[in-house]
Amino acid sequence: MKSYICLCFLFLIAFSTTAQNEILNLWETIPNHKYTTENEAIEVKDVKRVFLTKTPTIKVFLPSERSANGSAVLICPGGAYRYLVYDWEGTDVAKWLNSKGIAAFVLKSRLPLSKSLITPHEAPLQDAQRAIRLLRANAEKWHIKPNKIGVIGFSAGGHLASTLGTQFDAPNTFKEQPLDTISARPDFVALIYPVVTMQDNFTHKGSQTNLLGANADDALIARYSNELQVTKNTPPTFLVHSGDDASVPVENSLNLYKALKDNGVPSEMHIYPYGGHGFGLAIGQGYLQSWTDRFCDWMTQL
Repeated sequence: MKSYICLCFLFLIAFSTTAQNEILNLWETIPNHKYTTENEAIEVKDVKRVFLTKTPTIKVFLPSERSANGSAVLICPGGAYRYLVYDWEGTDVAKWLNSKGIAAFVLKSRLPLSKSLITPHEAPLQDAQRAIRLLRANAEKWHIKPNKIGVIGFSAGGHLASTLGTQFDAPNTFKEQPLDTISARPDFVALIYPVVTMQDNFTHKGSQTNLLGANADDALIARYSNELQVTKNTPPTFLVHSGDDASVPVENSLNLYKALKDNGVPSEMHIYPYGGHGFGLAIGQGYLQSWTDRFCDWMTQL
């Protein structure tokens, strides 16, 4: 009898964990896709890296109902559009957001180097738009408010998040389902050491080449240079960068902030003197780790 009770208890724990960290496919029929024998790959060293995403998903992280404040954040991990730093800039961030009462959803988007894509540069934004729509469609289920759904992105994930923030209404180039008619506009955007521009002066060359190819024309470069795409309808934006970032120059954030200011978009920017690139939550890195407090302060006044 005791063994039976223990087994039931363990089952309930497993069921609860599964419900908490539910993984949902974004698409029933993946658009912009062709069949290949290519397989997704995962590399685990200092961090977990996901390559060649085959099936784009979101992973659900919900705070306790008692702590939940109704806000939700879609998380876009970085990785130069070559891979996704899935834990360091994904699931670790989701757990931190949960500790603040915020529902979190880690996006595993398609990556443009995959041979399974027909038009590679369109796939990441298609997945991010679909993810926001999926969050809004399931707002009641996850106890989130449909007008308090934002996005946070790191590095190249910051480029995807800023593309979503400035081009959320990019028209679908595939046969729409009812879900695809829901607004994909995030209510707020947070960009952490983001790639913003694809122009050669300040871009991250690896991200540019991986997303657009080695010989992108000027029109495509301008299309994905998000400092050029800001409008008055761009959501409120929070920016964090370090002045000594040798991988993604701080000018990515500076120039985007200027464009936001010029268009009257409420914005807040924090430039730290040190930190380099890829500091994530910056745990144990002095006052650099205070960026997470600044983000929470900013969210409370939205």
